[in-house]
Amino acid sequence: MRRFERTSREPDESTLGRDDRESPYKSVGGPIRIWHALRYSLRGLALALRVESAFRQELILAAVLVPVAIALSLPALETLVLIGSIGMVLIVELINSSIEAAVDRISLDPHRLSGRAKDLGSAAVFVALLLCLLTWSLIAAPVLVRLVRGVWAG
Repeated sequence: MRRFERTSREPDESTLGRDDRESPYKSVGGPIRIWHALRYSLRGLALALRVESAFRQELILAAVLVPVAIALSLPALETLVLIGSIGMVLIVELINSSIEAAVDRISLDPHRLSGRAKDLGSAAVFVALLLCLLTWSLIAAPVLVRLVRGVWAG
């Protein structure tokens, strides 16, 4: 139990902005916080690889498309945009997976709001995939078509 020094309802300057309902596991900062954040991130990526088939499929797509983006020898900014569009798909998929896990943690029972949360997360992945497709269609497709025509022409 906490001891309070002050009896007034006025907030003490040292506690302004602090939420007493905040998780007791929140880090205080410093280099050790960066180390823990890295460990948690790597653990999350390993978990996504192990249990999320959509993430694995998108990672396979990234493993094919990133080398293609580099091999096209486009200007650096265009290459970055191609790779970034793939990265965006992976990021949105991770966020969608975390939404699904949180919803399932609350309850596995069907509920209108649970379905809405999952559908909206899925829609976000779909929009990211469409953006990736549009990006590759506008930037990489013309170059690939020229390369293919050059190969067929001899």
